[in-house]
Amino acid sequence: MIELLDLQRINRAKRAFTTRRIPIEKMRSLSLSVDAPKPGDVILARVEEVGRLNRIELTTGRKATLYPGDEIVLVYGNRYAPDAYEAEVPCDLSPCDLAAGGGIASRVINANVLWETKGTPTRIRPIAYIADPEGRTLNVRAFSFSGHPLPTRTTPVIAVCGATMNSGKTTTVAGIIRGLTQKGLRVGAAKVTGTGSGNDLWKFHDAGAAYAFDFTDAGMATTYLAEIDAVAKGAEVLISELVARNCGAIVIEIADGVHQRETRALLSNNRLRYLVDRWVYAADSAASAAIGWHVMTECGLPLSAISGLLTASPLAVREAASLVPASFAGLPELTDGSVPLTWIEDFTKMPALA
Repeated sequence: MIELLDLQRINRAKRAFTTRRIPIEKMRSLSLSVDAPKPGDVILARVEEVGRLNRIELTTGRKATLYPGDEIVLVYGNRYAPDAYEAEVPCDLSPCDLAAGGGIASRVINANVLWETKGTPTRIRPIAYIADPEGRTLNVRAFSFSGHPLPTRTTPVIAVCGATMNSGKTTTVAGIIRGLTQKGLRVGAAKVTGTGSGNDLWKFHDAGAAYAFDFTDAGMATTYLAEIDAVAKGAEVLISELVARNCGAIVIEIADGVHQRETRALLSNNRLRYLVDRWVYAADSAASAAIGWHVMTECGLPLSAISGLLTASPLAVREAASLVPASFAGLPELTDGSVPLTWIEDFTKMPALA
């Protein structure tokens, strides 16, 4: 069963950041299809009870306060966040949760105890799928960048991965962007895995990135439990888009920790390994630096530097240096372009893409 979606109604609804690539004029009907939700499907939902996540990030990036009774436009997706929620796409349109403030509808199955003490999940009641005039459910994958061929490799790509959530990956990426920009380069940035949100993209822009994209621009609202080939292809699409926009250097972030499912698979993915020229690891302690060094070495990926929260402590850096034969780069060195950004001067024309 489908019904016409009134233009005034959709304009009043709070449309989440994860739906930003979908033109409002494409949202023409509501569908009560009995098909099970798929990651990326777009829904209109009503806020039933406001909990821990009491704001939603709009398509503009503004964070809007939620109230019971609000109608919101969200995307179904899985979430991996050890510091917050583990959530999975439900099997039907029954009540579920707002699993991420960027606009993810899901069923929370686990919560970090410290996170949970600050409130229960915000409960939502899906009203219907948002669909085109024929009742076909809209899905973010239909609105992604199409990708560009990469016949030659001439643009250097630096990838940042890390130990865990909140180990300093985004700060490291922003520092590298700032340092490269200070050298006069036009820098593009991309977050290739994670959960849809504008927070990190704004940080990349603030650091000087000419363009900043994420996996949503490649057709995925989240990458948790996605097919690895699709995630790797999404990373390639984002890199190719930045190359097509004449960026002189590209910095990408791989979310979460090196033991997380998608992250570990990407580190072993031949396509992504070919696209990346330098690897930087963000650690939050000497122990995580040692683990990261071991994992990266095991994957055959030599680290150009270790950065992250660890580098805020000279003592922690000294401990880490006794454990691994790595170079360490703090935020001041990254942002002024002194270390390790001399790499950029060593990049030469790359071979043709296989």
